[in-house]
Amino acid sequence: MAQRYSTLFRWINVVVDYLLLNVTLYFCFLVADIDLEWSNVYDQRLTILLLNFCWFFSSNTFSVYKQLLKRDAVPVMNATLAALCIFVAMTLLVKLALPLLYIPPVPFVYYFAMFPVLLLIWKFSFLLVRKYRRKYWIGSNNIVIIGASPVGLDFYYEINSNPQLDCRALGFFDDSPEHVPNMVDYLGKVEQCFEYAAANKVREVFCALPYSDCSRIEALMQEADKHMVRFRIVPDIKGSLHRKCLVELFGYVPVLKPRQEPLENKANEVVKRAFDVLFSALVVVVLLSWFVPLMALVIKLDSPGPVFFRQLRSGRNNRPFHCLKFRSMALNPDSDRLQATRADARVTRVGRFIRKTSIDELPQFLNVLLGDMSVVGPRPHMLQHTRDYSQLIDNYMVRHFLTPGITGWAQVNGFRGETRENSAMLNRVKADLWYLENWSVMLDFKIVFLTMWGMLRKHDDVY
Repeated sequence: MAQRYSTLFRWINVVVDYLLLNVTLYFCFLVADIDLEWSNVYDQRLTILLLNFCWFFSSNTFSVYKQLLKRDAVPVMNATLAALCIFVAMTLLVKLALPLLYIPPVPFVYYFAMFPVLLLIWKFSFLLVRKYRRKYWIGSNNIVIIGASPVGLDFYYEINSNPQLDCRALGFFDDSPEHVPNMVDYLGKVEQCFEYAAANKVREVFCALPYSDCSRIEALMQEADKHMVRFRIVPDIKGSLHRKCLVELFGYVPVLKPRQEPLENKANEVVKRAFDVLFSALVVVVLLSWFVPLMALVIKLDSPGPVFFRQLRSGRNNRPFHCLKFRSMALNPDSDRLQATRADARVTRVGRFIRKTSIDELPQFLNVLLGDMSVVGPRPHMLQHTRDYSQLIDNYMVRHFLTPGITGWAQVNGFRGETRENSAMLNRVKADLWYLENWSVMLDFKIVFLTMWGMLRKHDDVY
């Protein structure tokens, strides 16, 4: 039943929020008694458009309109407050980026005082009403299952162990009672299903019979239509896959995907690339423009050899690229084959410091601008390591679906440094796959923040 109301209340919240956004602005101009000639110029229309865009970005970044009936009140208010903070910051940045855009200051001072207050009052009022009506809006949808097959039992346990699905499986109909476990209610034979559904106000029946009974499934579907009961089919894929899958429709043909990849969406890919370019350009201009000459002098004085170390590493789709680092070792023939170890004689005095503090990775922001790397992603490995670990660790090559990063989810969770045991690399791979399946803009911001915070801490496994 939650699905019946969730879309409705999401759109109610969207409409009310945008009405507050725009009506409050108009009201502030009336209160400030601004010459309405401004309302006839291009700047006014552009300003309103930018304000709406800023709120659209902020609210979507923090999922303000996601699961409004199911989420607790505190996460909803936290998301709204976070979105408001980003909204105000973005509008200020827009003004700085467009200094020629004319915006009268007085009404906007009123606006940024009024809009957040009105929005929070509206959200609080909605949550207060929801508190007393949510049980009716969400309800509890009783269902029954036809066929106590392995997939039917899995479906039963999944439904009854996840109350957020808003369903309760009452039991099974099956011609063989011995197929139903003792702790599960046996409701009768298959032909008794619709009589039971009518007597107990069951509006959905889930069929988990095997495909070999297709003629019987078709007959049950016809019977469900006669009794005005919604009929669902639970496909049995347990024989071919033993993991959670996503279903994607190609026309009327369902196709199973073993994992979700948000960056397959081109819009997400463009957003991530824009973040990479802007962030890297800022680092290059503000930091590397003066820091590289300084490091070049220090490295040259410490040991002979080039300032930068270029190493072939595995990139996206396993294409090799030259990864840049400040040179931290004396020149040696094993640099493309052996990792640095504790008390490694190859590491120079300056190299020991810059490796501990991750300063040696800074030139990789140039790799980001060139498109070979991302700010956040799986760390690129040496070609030899890619060949070795791809034979030892399942799903190792999947991490190469992504553009490699300067930092990543594995690194901020402590999986960095030397990988003396396969378990250390396995933990990295698991973290990289989690990032691949759960990417979001906010996750990238979080990883960047945790990386900068982590640079202030001591890491015993990095040398």
